[in-house]
Order: sequence, then C-alpha cells, then structure tokens
Amino acid sequence: METNKKKGFIFKKYEAPNVSPFDKLFEIFTELITHTSGDLDEALDWLRELDKEYKLIDKNYTIDDFIEDLKKKGYIKDEVKDDGTGGMKITAKTEQSIRQQALKQIFGNLKKSGSGNHKTKYSGSGDEHTGEFREYHFGDGLDRISLTESLKNAQVNNGVDSFMLTENDLVVEDAQFKAQMSTVLMIDISHSMILYGEDRITPAKKVAMALAELITTRYPKDTLEILVFGNDAWPIAVKDLPYLQVGPFHTNTVAGLELAMDMLRRRRNTNKQIFMITDGKPSCVKEKDGSYYMNSNGLDEYITDKCYTMAAQARKLHIPITTFMIASDPYLQRFVNRFTEANQGKAFYTGLKGLGEMIFEDYETNRKKRVK
Repeated sequence: METNKKKGFIFKKYEAPNVSPFDKLFEIFTELITHTSGDLDEALDWLRELDKEYKLIDKNYTIDDFIEDLKKKGYIKDEVKDDGTGGMKITAKTEQSIRQQALKQIFGNLKKSGSGNHKTKYSGSGDEHTGEFREYHFGDGLDRISLTESLKNAQVNNGVDSFMLTENDLVVEDAQFKAQMSTVLMIDISHSMILYGEDRITPAKKVAMALAELITTRYPKDTLEILVFGNDAWPIAVKDLPYLQVGPFHTNTVAGLELAMDMLRRRRNTNKQIFMITDGKPSCVKEKDGSYYMNSNGLDEYITDKCYTMAAQARKLHIPITTFMIASDPYLQRFVNRFTEANQGKAFYTGLKGLGEMIFEDYETNRKKRVK
C-alpha cells in the first residue's frame, strides 16, 4: 500500500514472498520427521510419494538435490548402522528446527519478549517495573526511588522558597516479583495413544517440543522436565522428543506422578506444577515386590484410589496438577473430576487441535504467590 497526495491510498496486489525450493521442502520434511519418530529413511520415502502426488518440485530441483542440501547445511549426516551398513540420520540442528517449527505452528501468534518470566499479583520490592508509584517504605532500595516524583512532592509539601526533601516526600516506583516456574510435563505413551485410527502421540510430541522451545526462548529462568509413562515412567531429554514412540503399554499414572514429584522436590523454586497429557484411564500400578497389577476393564478402584492419593500428596506439596484429557468418555471425566478435586488442580477436555493453545494459556496464567 502506498500514499499519494492527490489520490489518497493506492492498493497494490499482494505478492507472496519468494520461497526457495529447499525451504518449501524443509518445512514438509520436518513435519514428516515428527510423524515418523525420527526415521529419516521413512520420512524421505513419504516426501518422494508426496512429490509424485502433489508435484512439490520441478525438474530443476529434485529430491536428491534436497538431500544433498540437507547434508551441506548440516541437517543430516552419514552413520554406520548396527548391522555394519551405511545410512543417514538427522542431526541436533534438525532437532532444534523441529522444535522451532512446532513453536511456530502452535504459538505462532506470540511475540518474543526476551527473558520474560511469570508475574505474580503481589507487588513490592520486585524486579519488574509497573509504571505505578507508592510511598517509600523502610527497606526499599535507593535505586527504586523516583527522583522526579519525590522532588515534586517536596515542592508541594514544603514550598519552593524553603526547599527541603524529607523521607515523607520520597516516592518509589512499584514493582512486581517475577516468579520462576518449574514444570514437569507428563506424556502418556500407552498403546491407546495410537489406537482407534487416531494418532494422538504426534500432537503430544509437538506440544512438548513447542513448550520446550517457548521456555528456552521466552522464560529462560524457568525449568522444564519431561517424562513419559506406560507400564513404568522415565525421564526423557528434550532432544529425544522427535524420536518418541508409544509402546505396548498400559497406563501407570501413579508411576508418572511419583517421578514427577521426585523431580520437582529437587527444584528450589517455590512455583512448581505438573502438566499431564493423557487419553485414557489408569490401568496399571507397580507393586512393592516388583510385579504389576493391571486391569484394562473400566475404572479399577484399587488403581484409581492410588491415583487420588498421589493427587492429594501433590496438593500437600503445593504442586498443582493440570490434566489435559484428549478423550471425552463420561467415565474418564468422572475419574479426572475426582482426581482434580483431590489435588485442587485443573482439568481440560480438549481435542488434539486445541491442545497446544490450552497448554500455553495455562502456562502463562499459572502465577503463584511468592514465599516471603
């Protein structure tokens, strides 16, 4: 759009930015890598099939050219497989690109704001200016004193002719504390996450990668730890998220909660929380003798009672649990409602499409009172 003094506004036809063949394919490639759990060969096979069907490129730039560019740019590298044969695999650079793309897809409407943190609603001698002023209190730092406002008070209170600045004239700029947050994200990898013709694990992985990238870039003082739970629970590194797959597992929610609370006990932050992404009922617990008690039929009272106990323990530790239930069966809702009541946490019943937005909104608004 351009301005013209005589004719006002002149509207020109919008022209889309020129996207190189590599960038066009790379966006599709990173999406396929997520769906194939890091299997490069399978992702490239899918890319070739998509090219045959949708003519993604022309004869001037082939899939083989794209693969060569991936090597040159450091996104893939050669490797020797366990059986002694040669092959290729993605690099850490690709893993980061996948996280960045997940963040762009899910939280694309956000503007980065440097090293932000979570504001509390409690004002005082904090570290983020609010633009509001209050009277000086003993113990306020000298760097908080607003010289302009204080001099103005002195003139009003004591007059211009006999100027005098007293403690009663001092004004400080109010501030808010920025609370550091420690989060554990629990991801259900039981078999139901890929049953019934619906891929639920890929959206969960993308949300986890986006959340990790968001915290790294926007809340660098916060911490995020990720665990997965099936028959058992174990932690995984952020870099391993693209390779995450479900297994022939039941759902040991208790093991996941035990591990999550152990992780958070080691954190010194006052503000702690657990996010749990799941699509089914708890169906497994590990007994003291190492054996497993499993029951996939309905809600087993023995198992669910242990879940409620864990929820109550987390409440005593001041650790709220937010459950994102990506299924809507009535009996599951009854379980989640009671579980949430025991913890006094929150629960969301969401489709896969809105999962990321809900998790982001909850992460942004979970601001806890600081410990004095």
